[in-house]
Amino acid sequence: MKHKIQTTIAGSLPKPNWIADTGKLWSPWKLSGEALEFGKLNATLLSVGDQLQAGISIITDGEQSRQHFVTTFIENLSGVNFKKRKVVRIRDRYDASVPTVVARIERKKAVFLKYVEFLRKLTTKKIKFSLPGPMTMVDTLYDNYYKNREKLAWRFAEVLNDEAKELEKAGVDYIQFDEPAFNVFFDDVKNWGVSALERAAKGLKVKTAVHICYGYGIKANNDWKKTLGQEWRQYEKIFPLLNQSKINQISLECMNSKVPLELLSLLDKKEVLAGVIDVANKKTETPKQVFELIKKIIKYVKPKKLTCCTNCGMITLPNQIANKKMAAMVKGAELAEKYLF
Repeated sequence: MKHKIQTTIAGSLPKPNWIADTGKLWSPWKLSGEALEFGKLNATLLSVGDQLQAGISIITDGEQSRQHFVTTFIENLSGVNFKKRKVVRIRDRYDASVPTVVARIERKKAVFLKYVEFLRKLTTKKIKFSLPGPMTMVDTLYDNYYKNREKLAWRFAEVLNDEAKELEKAGVDYIQFDEPAFNVFFDDVKNWGVSALERAAKGLKVKTAVHICYGYGIKANNDWKKTLGQEWRQYEKIFPLLNQSKINQISLECMNSKVPLELLSLLDKKEVLAGVIDVANKKTETPKQVFELIKKIIKYVKPKKLTCCTNCGMITLPNQIANKKMAAMVKGAELAEKYLF
């Protein structure tokens, strides 16, 4: 049987305008109560339909039940006071008002279980669900209880592991942890970041992934990228650590990225989710552009270890553009299949 290059998205898809403003990060919900819960499921249904229409092979919920990829999970934990807020520097890049850790972190019940159960009913294809990574969670809060980033990250890893195990039982095939903080706090990654990530994934039988990137296509991220020079070699510091880790897959951006592709050779023990779609650009890639990038990637990644992915979440894009980009990715992967196999 001819090998098929798998396709998936890194995380979010644009939300319908009737539930939140399309194309905006942290956009407030326009619904509340039962109407909001019904709306989240309806938005998930539409998101899955868009992915199936594009031909995506590993389906996600498009993060339609979340206002933000980190804070929605934190909102459902005890020990965090959302009324007591502090302005902190997020990933050493931009300021944001964040909630405060005031007591021991506890997870009283599953946060995303009902959405995963719903997602599982919508398709027979394999499904992936994303959770925030421990280090990135730490970086999105003000800590007035543990007063130690490592201790707080370890506690988050424990509750994430409890959540992930329930999602696994509900039929998820892949669980991804989002760790954009990994390309900022290199000493922390080495000293405790990878260990905390492995603790979050402990005991899982499904495939695990970690998504690391240079962020959404928002102004703060785009401005920061301009300061990084002509070559982004930050991953050179963390790829060897991830290559030796217990995580199965590494997800990162490649399209219109200044990350030298030869750095992918540092992940020779891992499966690679290569971002072949630029989420910071509204111009849709052509299938040929995707194909040409895949040809460059396979110089460093074995084709059977490659999954095509988006660079990051597409929440900041208009829906039509996100759909066109997904379709281009699938068609580009099909061109690569014909070329390779």
